[in-house]
Formats: sequence, structure tokens, C-alpha cells
Amino acid sequence: QVQLVESGGGLVQAGGSLRLSCAASGRAVMTSAMGWFRQAPGKERELVAAIHWTGVSTYYPDSVKGRFAISRDNAKNTVYLQMNSLKPGDTGVYYCAAPKDIGKNYANPTTYEYWGQGTQVTVSS
Repeated sequence: QVQLVESGGGLVQAGGSLRLSCAASGRAVMTSAMGWFRQAPGKERELVAAIHWTGVSTYYPDSVKGRFAISRDNAKNTVYLQMNSLKPGDTGVYYCAAPKDIGKNYANPTTYEYWGQGTQVTVSS
């Protein structure tokens, strides 16, 4: 069974940076796509970053493109989300996610079926 544990959230001022980590077990991160989602209060969960199982391609929506970067460390079996130039609108609970299989359609939010417990990110103005 795939288990995902996020860490690294916290309170940061606008313009600041945070790096989230997602430690995986039960699945080698290099064998499937991985994604990061966020959910703001009163809003639906949205995909903010994804990495293809090969590690070659990444996906970001326009709202975070150029500010967020997803990466993985195969040796540590960990996926990261580097978030720069944070805005108050980035506030929310951030979840790491993995697909049931390889996750061919890695930019499609419905691909993901395993979830971590989430980590809170709060950006103050």
C-alpha cells in the first residue's frame, strides 16, 4: 500500500519561500507520476504541480508557473515542491498524491488516487 507523508508547511510572509517534502513508502517515486495539490478554504482541491514518471516532464497551472517547482530524489524516495514568491492566494492545505498505476496522464487530476494527510501553508500579506 502506498503511503505518503508531507512535511514542510508553515507560515510565511508574502514573497517568501517554502519547500514541501513528501516521503513515500510502498511505491518507488521513480516508477510513477507524482503530484501536489492544494485546497484553499471553501474551494475545490486543485493540482498545482505534477511530474511524469520518467522525471523528464512537469506540469504547472498558470497560477503557479514560474514560482513552483516539483522535483524528486529517487534515493530518498521523496518528492519536493519548491514554492517561491508566495502570495496570500497560495494559502491552503497542500497534499502529495500518487496514482494507482504509472499515471500516464500525469497532468489530469483524476489520475491520482493515493493521498497524504496534508500540510498547511499560510501566506500572510
